[in-house]
Amino acid sequence: MLLAKHAGKRVLVLERHYTAGGLTHTFTRPGFEWDVGFHYVGQVNVPGSNTKAMVDYVTGGRMRWTDLPDVYDKMLIGDRLYEFETGAERLNARIREYFPRDAKAVDRYFATVNRAALRMGFYFAERLLPPWLARVGTPLVRRVHRPYSDRTTATVMASITRNREWAGVLTSQWGQYGLPPEQSAFGIHALVTRSFFGGTSYPVGGASTFIAAFAPGITSAQGEIVVRADVDSIIVENGAAAGVRMTDGRVIRAPLVISDAGARNTFTWLLREHTPRVEAARRAIASIPPSPGHLGLYVGLNGSDEQVGLSGTNLTVFPNGNHDENVRRAERDPAAAFPLIYFSFPSAKDPTFGERFPGRSTIELIVPVPYAWFARWGDTRWHKRGAEYDDFKARLTSRLLDATYEHFPTTRGRVAHAELSTPLSVRHFTNHPNGEIYGLAPTPERFQLVETRPRTPIRGLYLTGADVATHGVLGAIAGGIITASVALGKNLFATATKASATAFKP
Repeated sequence: MLLAKHAGKRVLVLERHYTAGGLTHTFTRPGFEWDVGFHYVGQVNVPGSNTKAMVDYVTGGRMRWTDLPDVYDKMLIGDRLYEFETGAERLNARIREYFPRDAKAVDRYFATVNRAALRMGFYFAERLLPPWLARVGTPLVRRVHRPYSDRTTATVMASITRNREWAGVLTSQWGQYGLPPEQSAFGIHALVTRSFFGGTSYPVGGASTFIAAFAPGITSAQGEIVVRADVDSIIVENGAAAGVRMTDGRVIRAPLVISDAGARNTFTWLLREHTPRVEAARRAIASIPPSPGHLGLYVGLNGSDEQVGLSGTNLTVFPNGNHDENVRRAERDPAAAFPLIYFSFPSAKDPTFGERFPGRSTIELIVPVPYAWFARWGDTRWHKRGAEYDDFKARLTSRLLDATYEHFPTTRGRVAHAELSTPLSVRHFTNHPNGEIYGLAPTPERFQLVETRPRTPIRGLYLTGADVATHGVLGAIAGGIITASVALGKNLFATATKASATAFKP
């Protein structure tokens, strides 16, 4: 969209799935609709925020947002319930109520999160540096964010408090970026958690409104979005990208190729060159592990949200606050307690759901799981993976439904539909080799890579999306703006901020 808007480019989007939108798409079953990868976002309804500026700019201000309740997250850790409330001061006060002896440490935590999130802005700036400046500028810029991007969340938390229970509560939103504290970079923890301080929102009409808002910017400039379009490889001629070859043998020629397939897919599968610079980039990207896979249980209920008693507040359930050990235990034994179960209620979040699906409501359950659980079926086909796989899915579904009945007793007897996705489902639709939903894992090492910048060793080939910036929908949007800025030689972040201040006032 930005290439069409700022350079008059005709843009062709090739989508592997049968529906556009990537992990923001929705799917339906008779009487129900679910999102697959979007559950809420912070600051998009806050006037003057960078997030609002970005989203408004790339969607033309066509999306409408509804705020979640003031208590947007509840965390049940063991047998204790903790509420996360909108507003940094209110959340600070709530945490102080839970841990009155740690008031000073609570203040240090919030100050550290604010400082780290602001400094991570320099990570995005680093992505924008032109080649002639990168050699000199990168070390200088990195000095600003490295104290937080180079250290794990657990390391920084240990410097703030020795109270592990307290730290377990404050890091309980780790599912929103995919890695527990001992593995994740504190910079990503700060970016995600701080984004929620100003309030959380959900798109009116569900996540499919993303593609509905993006598409006009492409199609109005004579571009196209094509689904069921599976790319086999990137064509390189004389050291420059010249187009793509599809899996059916067709060749589509273009002077500019931008890959949103993920850095690993781009260098491992799509790019077949073996020059020294390409090989070096391939090795560097391969050194970063993929983010975890997940189970997604999509539950459809007879009865409206009011009848069932569902609200827009998310609930996450943990066996205890030792998140890393819980993950390790589940990796070793699929029968062990899940490291977390995240309950989201899209029907209660979207004010249009009741109009579109009267007398119905929905729940989505998300559980991070390793791809290794499913690797034995990696060579099988979707919907044809065999009885053993189906039995494993049935056992997992039963466990998750039991958890639903335990925490939401009013759902018992109302389940009309329950459907489980696994990392193999994500792999089938996105081609992520390990079914990872967040791309490259947000480890400290990931934020040290220069190979995930937009410009690649191949002229005319650029990376974009979450691997260029950070995980998730907002990371993908930021990655798109960064790549368009680099490709066009313009700072489109500044343009977006200015446009938001003038054209998209609420």
